[in-house]
Amino acid sequence: MKAQVTKLEGSKVQINIELGTDIVKSKFEEVFEKIGKEAKIPGFRPGNAPRDLIEKNFSQAAHEQVLKELIPQYYDEAVKKEALDVIDMPEIADVKLERSSLSFKATVEVSPEIKLKDYKGIKINYKKIEVTPDDIKRNVDALKESRKAGSVDDNFSKELGFPNVGELENALKLQIAIQKENQQRTKIENELIEAVTRGVSFTAPKVMVDRQLQELLRHTKMDLAMKGMPREKIEEQEKEMLKNLEPEARKQVETYLVLSEVAKKENIALDDHMPRKVIEFLFKEAEWNIV
Repeated sequence: MKAQVTKLEGSKVQINIELGTDIVKSKFEEVFEKIGKEAKIPGFRPGNAPRDLIEKNFSQAAHEQVLKELIPQYYDEAVKKEALDVIDMPEIADVKLERSSLSFKATVEVSPEIKLKDYKGIKINYKKIEVTPDDIKRNVDALKESRKAGSVDDNFSKELGFPNVGELENALKLQIAIQKENQQRTKIENELIEAVTRGVSFTAPKVMVDRQLQELLRHTKMDLAMKGMPREKIEEQEKEMLKNLEPEARKQVETYLVLSEVAKKENIALDDHMPRKVIEFLFKEAEWNIV
């Protein structure tokens, strides 16, 4: 097999693949042998028909079967041989099959080349979690208002499952601390992602952006439907929604690809949990400043 890769516009490449005589002849022989065992030709029992009759009657079927088996197999081999990170199904064109040769072209989109900047030792400011009396008061007041209660006392606390006001306030303090910790973690995650993607320039593949755009559109339409917006109204706004969501879709794809590149360098599995694993890795490698 000969495979030649040519870079095209954007993140597309074209692979020109040629198969030699031995491969093609062997595959035709294999296909005709299989057909001969199963073919029904008048005057002959299955498996006993002459080869020339089999080839005459089933030439087109054999031709199609050879293509069906050889193109996927050698496309995959070419991708592995050239170490291409493909992200979409290929477009197959210019297929030329003879009894002793096969050539075809596969155009496919691949992950863009990404040159990472230093992603270890990112400086992060971590603010110590502190729950103030005002924080607790705001939460107590919110509880009181939601339950339309008067003064907050032990009876009120017992209605909420706590023996007294002190225990209620302790529970609220813990809950507020967890909320603040989660908020700060989200903020730090965003800072890590911003730091690792900043200054990394590449073109996000259109196929990935379009795919993510459709996913964002689907969620947006579902949210609007849940809020009671009529279907006709939602459909009317689809074009505008696509326009507004496109930058976010592009940003999400760019972030994913940068995180994927970090994962490859750090031998982190490229599975559904990859983004979370990479962020955890960045957390461990960050330079922390507690303020």
